[in-house]
Amino acid sequence: MFDVLLIGCGNIAGGFDAAREGLPPLTHAGAFGEHPDFRVAACVDPDAARREAFQARWNVAEGADSVAALDAAPGRFDVIGICSPTAFHAGHLEAAIALRPRLIFCEKPVTPAAAETAHWVRAAAEAGVLLAVNHTRRWAPDVVRLAAELRAGTHGAIRSISAVYNKGVLNNGAHMIDLLHLLAGELRVVHAGAPVADFWPDDPTIPAMLETADGVPVQLSTADARDYALFELSVVTEHAVIAMEEGGLAWRIRRAGASGAFAGYRALDAGERVTGEYFEAMRGAVANIAAALHHGAPLASDGASALAAQRVCEAIRGAASAASHSQTGAGKPA
Repeated sequence: MFDVLLIGCGNIAGGFDAAREGLPPLTHAGAFGEHPDFRVAACVDPDAARREAFQARWNVAEGADSVAALDAAPGRFDVIGICSPTAFHAGHLEAAIALRPRLIFCEKPVTPAAAETAHWVRAAAEAGVLLAVNHTRRWAPDVVRLAAELRAGTHGAIRSISAVYNKGVLNNGAHMIDLLHLLAGELRVVHAGAPVADFWPDDPTIPAMLETADGVPVQLSTADARDYALFELSVVTEHAVIAMEEGGLAWRIRRAGASGAFAGYRALDAGERVTGEYFEAMRGAVANIAAALHHGAPLASDGASALAAQRVCEAIRGAASAASHSQTGAGKPA
């Protein structure tokens, strides 16, 4: 049995599952709690009422307002989940590494800046601590299958990808970039557009043109989080158009065939909409963590993959800033 410490007792720690009896888990406590190899043994949160409610809901024996207050010896916990707000991640990573767990499962972004994230990725590696990062869709079974199909050429060559997101280029954009990395490989920034301040004051949503190492164009478009949540993409391939809808809760596949209207032409059919497997992602994450601890299996989402996505997000922000400065100075006399 692996003992788990959760730092932070908010929504992703357990709140989203507070009233989801009998449904697939969306949270750390829900997923670890249902797996036979894990026990949520302790939790940390400075809000006493929230912490005590969390302990009661998830049957957690130990609770404290800080990691230091737990007074735990190194090696006491096998897994430490970092579910606190991003601004606190660096301090919690430092405290977690000092406790020498076998694995840390950190929410994304790991830290607000890529250089800082790189520091903690190295620190965990040097301490011999595995670092999993919750880019959730890397554990969704349907996404994993699609990535394998695209690599195998099942749908033919990728011609282009269009994606749309909102609520911050780092906070939600990193999820999209990481998903694009999984499906299409490494990306480089070609151009970035005007930022939209739609939720986070320090993390605008930014449109961008990207391309893969093979030159496949990737359009990253924006929505406004003040309107509604949106996280979708469409992969245009040689033989089909594959669209992720509702953040992965549904998929639509339209396949190419002979046109029924124009002789000699090929066209897409009406397609079919199928239910996605996003709700299985947290189960997949914990199963992957168990396999890593038991057998040394590779983590599907780790510090290296999270850092790669964050660096692209920072490149988008840099390109947007450079474009803005260029336009500002364009009308000035030499």
